[in-house]
Amino acid sequence: MTLIMVVDDDQDLAEMLGIVLNGAGYEVDLVGRGDEVMPIFTAQNPDLILLDVMLPGLSGVEVCKLIREKSMVPIVMLSAKGDKQDVVAGLEAGADDYMVKPFDPSELVARMKVRLRRSTAEVSTDLQIGNIKIDQIEHSIIRDGQIIALTRLEFDLLVALAKEPGRVFSREALLSEVWGYRPATDTRLVNVHIQRLRSKVELDPENPTIILTVRGVGYKAGVPGSSQ
Repeated sequence: MTLIMVVDDDQDLAEMLGIVLNGAGYEVDLVGRGDEVMPIFTAQNPDLILLDVMLPGLSGVEVCKLIREKSMVPIVMLSAKGDKQDVVAGLEAGADDYMVKPFDPSELVARMKVRLRRSTAEVSTDLQIGNIKIDQIEHSIIRDGQIIALTRLEFDLLVALAKEPGRVFSREALLSEVWGYRPATDTRLVNVHIQRLRSKVELDPENPTIILTVRGVGYKAGVPGSSQ
């Protein structure tokens, strides 16, 4: 059974999520403190983590960083309405998605299903974007013989662009293609992950050649010799 780790110090919310997720067919592990996560994570190896931003013991952002040192497990941050800066910090730490409290449990489950489906999907084709080679089975990218480590969502974002090298993706289209939904929110989710991805795959992130910005529209894959 798919195991979901819920990390939240709001006991009522955590128990509600446990009931909802059990009803959706998931096994649930509830954790109430940030400094309790890593031993349980190592022992249980969950398939997805719902991670509150504000936690006692260790913040959700710090927990996210620790998890990303060990695993590309999907992470969905949970935040209060006033925690925008903390959410961005969580995304920069490697979280895949976020939801603002209070949220519709059915929407949360829908987003989780997208992340779980993408985390287990395997495709056989190799892709290339600029001088980056993408192996979708090994979940790796290589430039000049060197492997570049990406989070699962960064990898999905790069693959989406590489699959259609002539296409300019709007930020809304990338939300649909990579995250699997069109949330009623701004496009900060896309912008943050594009910046993180560029910091890893571009030789000069300030003058990108792999992921190009099309001003007023969105992003597209680069080709050798191109620049922003």
